[in-house]
Amino acid sequence: MKLLYKDIEKDNAGQVTLMPEEAEDMWHTYNLLQVGDSLRASTIRKVQTESSTGSVGSSRVRTTLTLSVETIDFDSQACQLRVKGTNLEENQYVKMGAYHTIELELNRKFTLAKKIWDSVVLDRIEQACDAAQKADVAAVVMQEGLANLVLVTPAMTLLRAKVEVTIPRKRRGSCTQHEKALERFYEAVMQGILRHINFDVVKCMLVASPGFVKDQFITYLFKEAVRQDNKVLLENRPKFMLVHSSSGHKYSLKEILSDPTVTSRLSDTKAAGEVKALEDFYKMLQHEPDRAFYGLAHVEKAADALAIDTLLISDKLFRHQEVATRSRYVRLVDSVRDNGGTVRIFSSLHVSGEQLTQLSGVAAILRFPIADLSEPEDDSSSDED
Repeated sequence: MKLLYKDIEKDNAGQVTLMPEEAEDMWHTYNLLQVGDSLRASTIRKVQTESSTGSVGSSRVRTTLTLSVETIDFDSQACQLRVKGTNLEENQYVKMGAYHTIELELNRKFTLAKKIWDSVVLDRIEQACDAAQKADVAAVVMQEGLANLVLVTPAMTLLRAKVEVTIPRKRRGSCTQHEKALERFYEAVMQGILRHINFDVVKCMLVASPGFVKDQFITYLFKEAVRQDNKVLLENRPKFMLVHSSSGHKYSLKEILSDPTVTSRLSDTKAAGEVKALEDFYKMLQHEPDRAFYGLAHVEKAADALAIDTLLISDKLFRHQEVATRSRYVRLVDSVRDNGGTVRIFSSLHVSGEQLTQLSGVAAILRFPIADLSEPEDDSSSDED
């Protein structure tokens, strides 16, 4: 998704112009749209014309309309999005207040105006437009003296850093120059990983090379991580995966990503974090039920007590038609973030999101147990979506 224009006032009213570039962007757009929004986009309208002889014909014309959104229809199989509403700006083809359906198209911009842009919607735009947010696979393709650090998104490969260090050959009787240069090279690659890889987003880090370069680098990397007590690297060690490549050049990435062991590991990286969070929730519910809650009323009370460590919430809840109910979920997300908690917004199109929907779409893992919240609440069911 490309953000072409953004104008949001202090009172959070305003508009953005976006251009969807891939099928997944339609899903993001579906989550941005709400009934009552104003949508301006190019569309096809069937127009009837009457000739001087009185014969009536019809033709299809392309025109730009601004609709007040009334119904939103998303086809998840075809990734198509249709929006129906009444025309807000009259033109030569469409009267004011006339109904029309716009089908949003890839690589065609649209402008969306809202009375209130809340934090969840703005985060969704940032996530959709920031390629690094989608890049949940990263790779270092290396050979002695050359390393390419790349992020892999569903649509493209982004080169984030290129490291080149001249490595002198081993001399007979002395390898010190060679080893010092190798160490400098490994250090530069390590710094590149720390600078460019966001391990909160990246679920798998591929390290590829011909020969034993990758093995020697990994040994160096984690020896240094222990020496420097680098928690980011140590905590994310399971995400590193060693793979063979024919060279350290960027084009070798294609052969790496088509390796069957890699494809099976990467088959569902995007949702891996959500799946793990849900597993953690169920484990907590089983072993320490006073630290695992679900249902809006219970989770809100836990948030008021500043007890939430991880909030699990379905994106389905932010599409609620009632503004007051939707605002309640947005307040919950803001409250957890403001108090240092982690918020995981699950896609209702994924199996983990479906499971979460069975728990009313909202659940929380707490920092500390709260016993009295486990008692049944009168309002817990009446406030559910």
